[in-house]
Amino acid sequence: MISTEAMTEFNYFNYFTEIEEYFWHKRGAHLLVSPLDWAIVETWQKAGISLPAVLRGIDRAFESYTRSRRASGGRQLKSLAYCVDAVLDAAEEEKEAAAGAGPRPRSKPSATESFSREELRLFLSRNIERLTAASQSSRATQPELATRMEETRARLTEMLPLIDSPDGLDLEELERRLTVLEEKMTAALTANAPDEFMVEVRREMDHQLAPYRRKMTAAQLSQLERQYVQKRLWERYNLLRLSLFYLT
Repeated sequence: MISTEAMTEFNYFNYFTEIEEYFWHKRGAHLLVSPLDWAIVETWQKAGISLPAVLRGIDRAFESYTRSRRASGGRQLKSLAYCVDAVLDAAEEEKEAAAGAGPRPRSKPSATESFSREELRLFLSRNIERLTAASQSSRATQPELATRMEETRARLTEMLPLIDSPDGLDLEELERRLTVLEEKMTAALTANAPDEFMVEVRREMDHQLAPYRRKMTAAQLSQLERQYVQKRLWERYNLLRLSLFYLT
């Protein structure tokens, strides 16, 4: 078993990949993580739950599941939704422990620690290409959305010289700029999405969430539903998310 206690230093922006691979390891099968699982990870990331707390919670959820009747019947734990309560408990414990230990200085992630400049350049370039293609295909039927895509593409293009700057690269500042662009793009996708598509996404989401609704609070469900819809909206236009958390 991978020890979460030993994992004290993480690549700040590899949150999604670390959780996905750890869940694969625990499940013992290298299967695709579902849209619901990705939405759950997004809610943890947005809530600021640390990676060690998430992995600790996953460990506990699997330990609990192995003692359940479903596990004794040969059924696998298939979704991160089963881990939500355990992860939140681990995060709360971590918060209480940190309060008792007093404030600790936070180290700012650097480009050297996280990504090479070539990786960052390729990431921005891939997003620029996707936005270019999506804006061209949407121009005739959704001109307002196409304009937003073109504006986002232009902002990303303006960021490319920052990556090649001889000065130090501030990833936190780059992430702030990307997050603002992503939020504006998500709002445009939501406003322009056809009603039929949104109804189908909610039907799909309700079906996947049905087994877990009783385990989640209204606030948890609301946030999870929002992240799920956002993920499906970006997929509809074959767009990549802009945040560095999605650089894998």
